[in-house]
Amino acid sequence: MPHTPRPILRVSSTARLLVASQAPGVRAHTSGITFDDPSGDRLRQWMGLDRETFYDMRRVAIAPMGFCFPSHDARKGDLPPRRECRLAWHDELFARMPQIETILTIGAWAQDYHFRRLGVERPAGASLSDVVRDWRRLLERTPRVLPLPHPSWRNSGWLKRNPWFEAEVLPALRDEVKRLVGD
Repeated sequence: MPHTPRPILRVSSTARLLVASQAPGVRAHTSGITFDDPSGDRLRQWMGLDRETFYDMRRVAIAPMGFCFPSHDARKGDLPPRRECRLAWHDELFARMPQIETILTIGAWAQDYHFRRLGVERPAGASLSDVVRDWRRLLERTPRVLPLPHPSWRNSGWLKRNPWFEAEVLPALRDEVKRLVGD
Protein backbone atom coordinates (compact mmCIF):
# COMPACT_ATOMS: atom_id res chain seq x y z
CA MET A 1 0.00 0.00 0.00
CA PRO A 2 1.23 3.52 -0.72
CA HIS A 3 0.62 4.59 2.91
CA THR A 4 0.78 2.80 6.22
CA PRO A 5 -2.74 1.43 6.75
CA ARG A 6 -4.73 3.48 9.24
CA PRO A 7 -8.31 2.14 9.32
CA ILE A 8 -10.81 4.89 10.07
CA LEU A 9 -14.39 4.00 10.90
CA ARG A 10 -16.88 4.64 13.70
CA VAL A 11 -19.41 1.89 14.32
CA SER A 12 -21.46 0.57 17.21
CA SER A 13 -24.31 -1.79 17.99
CA THR A 14 -26.63 1.12 18.83
CA ALA A 15 -26.37 3.55 15.91
CA ARG A 16 -29.45 3.41 13.69
CA LEU A 17 -28.00 5.72 11.01
CA LEU A 18 -25.05 4.70 8.83
CA VAL A 19 -22.99 7.14 6.79
CA ALA A 20 -21.52 4.92 4.06
CA SER A 21 -18.87 6.95 2.29
CA GLN A 22 -16.06 6.39 -0.21
CA ALA A 23 -12.73 6.33 1.65
CA PRO A 24 -10.98 8.63 4.10
CA GLY A 25 -9.05 11.49 2.52
CA VAL A 26 -5.52 12.55 3.33
CA ARG A 27 -6.70 14.85 6.15
CA ALA A 28 -8.60 11.98 7.77
CA HIS A 29 -5.52 9.78 7.34
CA THR A 30 -3.51 12.37 9.24
CA SER A 31 -6.06 13.17 11.96
CA GLY A 32 -7.69 9.75 12.32
CA ILE A 33 -11.12 11.41 12.04
CA THR A 34 -13.25 10.88 8.96
CA PHE A 35 -14.99 13.95 7.49
CA ASP A 36 -12.67 16.22 9.48
CA ASP A 37 -12.58 18.69 6.60
CA PRO A 38 -14.81 21.07 4.58
CA SER A 39 -16.64 18.05 3.09
CA GLY A 40 -17.56 17.02 6.61
CA ASP A 41 -18.72 20.55 7.38
CA ARG A 42 -21.01 20.45 4.36
CA LEU A 43 -22.27 16.94 5.17
CA ARG A 44 -23.09 17.92 8.76
CA GLN A 45 -24.90 21.01 7.46
CA TRP A 46 -26.89 18.84 5.03
CA MET A 47 -27.80 16.50 7.91
CA GLY A 48 -28.58 19.29 10.37
CA LEU A 49 -26.12 17.89 12.92
CA ASP A 50 -23.48 19.53 15.03
CA ARG A 51 -20.00 18.05 15.14
CA GLU A 52 -20.47 16.43 18.56
CA THR A 53 -23.62 14.56 17.55
CA PHE A 54 -22.18 13.54 14.17
CA TYR A 55 -19.19 11.89 15.87
CA ASP A 56 -21.26 10.21 18.61
CA MET A 57 -20.90 6.66 17.32
CA ARG A 58 -23.68 5.46 19.61
CA ARG A 59 -25.98 7.48 17.34
CA VAL A 60 -24.23 7.73 13.95
CA ALA A 61 -22.08 5.00 12.40
CA ILE A 62 -19.54 5.97 9.74
CA ALA A 63 -18.09 3.21 7.57
CA PRO A 64 -16.25 4.11 4.37
CA MET A 65 -15.94 1.60 1.52
CA GLY A 66 -12.21 1.74 2.03
CA PHE A 67 -11.22 2.05 5.68
CA CYS A 68 -7.85 3.61 4.77
CA PHE A 69 -6.73 6.53 2.60
CA PRO A 70 -6.10 5.03 -0.87
CA SER A 71 -3.53 7.67 -1.96
CA HIS A 72 -3.63 10.20 -4.81
CA ASP A 73 -3.61 9.75 -8.55
CA ALA A 74 -1.28 11.66 -10.89
CA ARG A 75 -3.61 14.70 -10.83
CA LYS A 76 -3.72 14.78 -6.99
CA GLY A 77 -7.25 13.39 -6.85
CA ASP A 78 -8.07 10.61 -4.40
CA LEU A 79 -7.83 7.11 -5.81
CA PRO A 80 -10.90 4.84 -5.51
CA PRO A 81 -11.30 2.82 -2.30
CA ARG A 82 -9.14 -0.28 -2.27
CA ARG A 83 -11.07 -3.49 -2.91
CA GLU A 84 -9.22 -5.54 -0.30
CA CYS A 85 -10.96 -3.74 2.53
CA ARG A 86 -14.45 -4.36 1.19
CA LEU A 87 -13.69 -7.97 0.35
CA ALA A 88 -12.18 -8.71 3.75
CA TRP A 89 -14.45 -6.80 6.11
CA HIS A 90 -17.62 -5.21 4.80
CA ASP A 91 -20.06 -8.11 4.53
CA GLU A 92 -19.24 -9.25 8.06
CA LEU A 93 -19.31 -5.72 9.47
CA PHE A 94 -22.76 -4.93 8.12
CA ALA A 95 -24.12 -8.33 9.11
CA ARG A 96 -23.18 -7.39 12.69
CA MET A 97 -25.14 -4.14 12.50
CA PRO A 98 -28.76 -5.26 11.97
CA GLN A 99 -30.05 -2.27 13.94
CA ILE A 100 -29.18 0.13 11.09
CA GLU A 101 -32.42 1.60 9.80
CA THR A 102 -31.11 4.09 7.25
CA ILE A 103 -27.96 4.14 5.15
CA LEU A 104 -26.72 7.37 3.61
CA THR A 105 -24.79 6.16 0.56
CA ILE A 106 -22.32 8.86 -0.40
CA GLY A 107 -20.98 8.49 -3.92
CA ALA A 108 -21.01 5.72 -6.49
CA TRP A 109 -18.69 3.26 -4.69
CA ALA A 110 -20.87 3.18 -1.58
CA GLN A 111 -24.05 3.10 -3.65
CA ASP A 112 -22.87 0.21 -5.80
CA TYR A 113 -21.85 -1.89 -2.80
CA HIS A 114 -24.86 -1.25 -0.58
CA PHE A 115 -27.37 -1.51 -3.43
CA ARG A 116 -25.89 -4.89 -4.42
CA ARG A 117 -25.74 -6.06 -0.79
CA LEU A 118 -29.37 -5.09 -0.16
CA GLY A 119 -30.74 -6.26 -3.51
CA VAL A 120 -31.66 -2.74 -4.60
CA GLU A 121 -32.08 -2.34 -8.33
CA ARG A 122 -29.78 0.20 -9.94
CA PRO A 123 -30.63 0.67 -13.62
CA ALA A 124 -27.71 -0.01 -15.93
CA GLY A 125 -25.98 3.19 -16.94
CA ALA A 126 -27.73 5.27 -14.26
CA SER A 127 -25.81 8.45 -13.49
CA LEU A 128 -25.28 9.85 -10.01
CA SER A 129 -28.08 12.33 -10.74
CA ASP A 130 -30.41 9.47 -11.73
CA VAL A 131 -29.62 7.53 -8.56
CA VAL A 132 -29.99 10.51 -6.23
CA ARG A 133 -33.19 11.61 -8.01
CA ASP A 134 -34.68 8.18 -7.14
CA TRP A 135 -34.37 8.89 -3.40
CA ARG A 136 -38.10 8.59 -2.62
CA ARG A 137 -38.29 4.96 -3.78
CA LEU A 138 -35.18 4.08 -1.80
CA LEU A 139 -36.52 5.57 1.43
CA GLU A 140 -39.58 3.29 1.19
CA ARG A 141 -37.62 0.09 1.73
CA THR A 142 -36.05 -1.54 4.80
CA PRO A 143 -33.38 -0.65 5.58
CA ARG A 144 -33.95 2.75 4.09
CA VAL A 145 -31.32 4.03 1.67
CA LEU A 146 -30.72 7.68 0.88
CA PRO A 147 -28.20 8.21 -1.94
CA LEU A 148 -26.20 11.43 -1.79
CA PRO A 149 -23.51 13.03 -3.90
CA HIS A 150 -20.18 13.49 -2.17
CA PRO A 151 -20.23 16.74 -0.17
CA SER A 152 -16.85 17.75 -1.62
CA TRP A 153 -16.31 21.20 -3.07
CA ARG A 154 -15.66 19.36 -6.34
CA ASN A 155 -19.40 18.68 -6.54
CA SER A 156 -20.40 22.35 -6.16
CA GLY A 157 -21.17 22.50 -9.90
CA TRP A 158 -23.41 19.44 -9.64
CA LEU A 159 -25.27 21.03 -6.73
CA LYS A 160 -25.82 24.24 -8.75
CA ARG A 161 -27.08 22.27 -11.77
CA ASN A 162 -29.45 20.23 -9.59
CA PRO A 163 -31.34 22.66 -7.33
CA TRP A 164 -33.95 19.95 -6.64
CA PHE A 165 -31.36 18.30 -4.37
CA GLU A 166 -31.38 21.16 -1.89
CA ALA A 167 -35.12 21.79 -2.24
CA GLU A 168 -36.32 18.16 -2.02
CA VAL A 169 -33.64 15.82 -0.75
CA LEU A 170 -32.08 17.87 2.05
CA PRO A 171 -35.37 18.42 3.95
CA ALA A 172 -36.07 14.67 3.75
CA LEU A 173 -32.50 13.93 4.86
CA ARG A 174 -32.84 16.22 7.88
CA ASP A 175 -36.19 14.65 8.82
CA GLU A 176 -34.68 11.17 8.61
CA VAL A 177 -31.63 12.16 10.66
CA LYS A 178 -33.82 13.79 13.30
CA ARG A 179 -36.01 10.66 13.47
CA LEU A 180 -33.00 8.41 14.05
CA VAL A 181 -30.59 10.61 15.97
CA GLY A 182 -32.82 13.17 17.66
CA ASP A 183 -31.84 16.71 18.42
